[in-house]
Amino acid sequence: MLEDCEAGIELYGTEVKSIRAGSVNLKEAWCEIEGGEIFVRGMHISPYEKGNIFNRDPLRPRRLLLHKRETARLYGLVKQQGLTLIPLSVYLKGSLVKVKVGLCKGKKLYDKRAVEAEKDARREIDRARKSRRD
Repeated sequence: MLEDCEAGIELYGTEVKSIRAGSVNLKEAWCEIEGGEIFVRGMHISPYEKGNIFNRDPLRPRRLLLHKRETARLYGLVKQQGLTLIPLSVYLKGSLVKVKVGLCKGKKLYDKRAVEAEKDARREIDRARKSRRD
C-alpha cells in the first residue's frame, strides 16, 4: 500500500444499522472512478433483519464522499501509474460511517508465481514434518 485516505460513504438507514451490527464484508471489494466520483463495488452489507421493505441490494455500488481535489488527485494516480484503489476497512467515527481506502500497486505475474512456489515449499515441509511424527 502506497498511501491511504479516509472517506465518507453514502448509505441508507438500514445499511448503517447492519454495519453497526458488524455485518459488512470487504473481501472482494474494489473502488472505481466514474464521472468524477468514486464508487465502491463488491462490498457486501447484509440486509438488516428488521428492515423489511427498506433493505437495499447488498452488493449495490456505493458512492464515496471525498473532496473534488482529492478525487482528482486519486484519479490521476490511478490512470497514470496504474495503481488501484482498495477499501481497507469500514468503521464508525462518532455517528458517521467511514471507509479507509488504500492506493495499492498490483502484483506482477512473476511475483504471483514466487508466492505460489513459496506456499508449495511450506506445504511440502509441513507434510514431511507430519509424516516424521507419525
